[in-house]
Amino acid sequence: MFRPKSLQQRLAIFMLFPVAVLLIGMGFVGFIYARNNLHAQWREAAVLKLQRAAHSVDMRLSHFKEWIQVLDMTGESQNPDLIYSRIVDKIENVEGVSRVTLTWFDKKTEPTGTSDTTGETGRMDGRMGQMVGTTGNVGERHRMIMRRFHRARLRSITPPRYDSLIEHKTVSLISDLSDKNGQTIGRFEVILRFDNLIADIIETGWWQSNKAFLIDDDGNILSSTVSEERKVLADNNDPVELQTLNALKSKSYGTVHGPGHPPAEVSGFYKLQEAPWSLVMIAPGEKILSPIVRFRLYYLITGAAFIVLILLLIKLVTGRTVSSIKDISRAAARIADGDFDKPLSVKTQDEVGELTQSFNTMMSQLEDRIRIKQALDVAMEVQQNLLPLEMPKIPGLDIAGKSIYCDETGGDFYDFLEMRRQYSKCLGIAVGDVSGHGISAALLMATIRAFIKSSITTRVGIADSITRVNRLITQDMRDTGQFVTLFYLEISPDEKALRWVRAGHDPALLYDPDIDKFKELKGKGIALGIDPDSKYQENIVRGLSKGQILLIGTDGLWEAQNIMGKMFGKERLMDLIRQNAASSSDGILKAIINSIKKFQDSVKQEDDITLLVIKIIE
Repeated sequence: MFRPKSLQQRLAIFMLFPVAVLLIGMGFVGFIYARNNLHAQWREAAVLKLQRAAHSVDMRLSHFKEWIQVLDMTGESQNPDLIYSRIVDKIENVEGVSRVTLTWFDKKTEPTGTSDTTGETGRMDGRMGQMVGTTGNVGERHRMIMRRFHRARLRSITPPRYDSLIEHKTVSLISDLSDKNGQTIGRFEVILRFDNLIADIIETGWWQSNKAFLIDDDGNILSSTVSEERKVLADNNDPVELQTLNALKSKSYGTVHGPGHPPAEVSGFYKLQEAPWSLVMIAPGEKILSPIVRFRLYYLITGAAFIVLILLLIKLVTGRTVSSIKDISRAAARIADGDFDKPLSVKTQDEVGELTQSFNTMMSQLEDRIRIKQALDVAMEVQQNLLPLEMPKIPGLDIAGKSIYCDETGGDFYDFLEMRRQYSKCLGIAVGDVSGHGISAALLMATIRAFIKSSITTRVGIADSITRVNRLITQDMRDTGQFVTLFYLEISPDEKALRWVRAGHDPALLYDPDIDKFKELKGKGIALGIDPDSKYQENIVRGLSKGQILLIGTDGLWEAQNIMGKMFGKERLMDLIRQNAASSSDGILKAIINSIKKFQDSVKQEDDITLLVIKIIE
């Protein structure tokens, strides 16, 4: 699976590519919508033009039908033969009329409402303007037939045929003349020149330079604009002509597109209203659909240009952003190598510019913090050197100690002082906890340590020594609000005795495994640095025995909390001492430290931890 490794790749995949797909999709949908609308408009325009052309033919045909209706209305007039003669003359003078014929039929017997044989009695030829008869008094019989005439109805329109008399293709409009009983008593025929009938079709419309046909319902070609002689539409198996004939069977008008984009040919058809014929036009698709083709070309070019322009603008904007981020990344790499001399130039006033400005500010502050960190490292090194580098080797005692700071420096401390008191050697042990932690606590710790060392080594009692230390510390800390808890203890292996002073510190624990009991080494005394007049008292325990364990610690030990906010507690600490009583002091210390770390798990240590374990081994 491909995973983009750079921001530029992510922008290309998750921004440029989706935007391009979205724009192309929107453009495609817009193109389909616009193209369909243009097609619909083109079809409407095509059908309207076909309708206008067909209407021209229908109007010519209906003109002659109107004369037939006039003939119908004159059936009961007083002088019908004169009116008929004038109607015939009027029709014959219409442009495109070749001949007009009016024929009457006579019955041998008067009709009684049933059909009977008829015989021709006379014909009025429009060219001669007179009645021609065969027997009897023609005029009288003619008037008798006309009195019976009730209505005229158009019977048929014949396909074009060649007329040898006038040497033109002609078409006949034939009307039956009927009496009141509906029996045919005559026939009225108007013979038109076909080329005049369809003259407007040939000369009008958007197909005038292409193929146009006038066909009947069977597909026979009545007339066309093509030069070759063809009798039936689609006799050449042209797919467009075949589709057009099929469409004519179910529709009165419409358009047909051939194969291809644009189609090679397009046809339009429209059925006449006054004759059983249809107009069919076939034109090149590229020419007839040229507006749509041009629209498609312009749309594609314009759409592609806009898409490319939009993508380039996005790439330009994101490219500047990526470039700025790369500059910040390279600057961060320089900072990692310790180079703080080249701040970034702010090129824009937008969020990227703000980020660059913030980075420059951060770089300046980071340089200061690094200096502080270096100073803290030095301070930590100095403070660690103030702590005992190794445990003292005192016969009869097994000693282990450790301080764990929550910051680089801390306020906890412990120290050992070997000295002689009266008749025996003893070991002084000081464990202190300065309020707070960090640099200020570390500085105060160093000062207190020096005060204790200078005071304890005098030959006065330990209570007087701690009282003097309190007075000195109070003078230095009177306005800071800080204080120090201290537990000072001296152990004499020869005397088997413990002497201690407690200054606000938690009592030390003395465990006797033989009787499985803990004794708290309590005593009166407040923390150092609060009251310069405070007096401290010395406490003593005699009769130390082999195996007893002494534990001195700071409150960070039993107040350590887990993820649930529960404290480690002194009960848990005492259980660990019981369980590891047979171990060395170092083993007991490690068991306690490991248990605290496991108890805290991922919770950050909030306070310094100091722990001393002294085991009586003789």
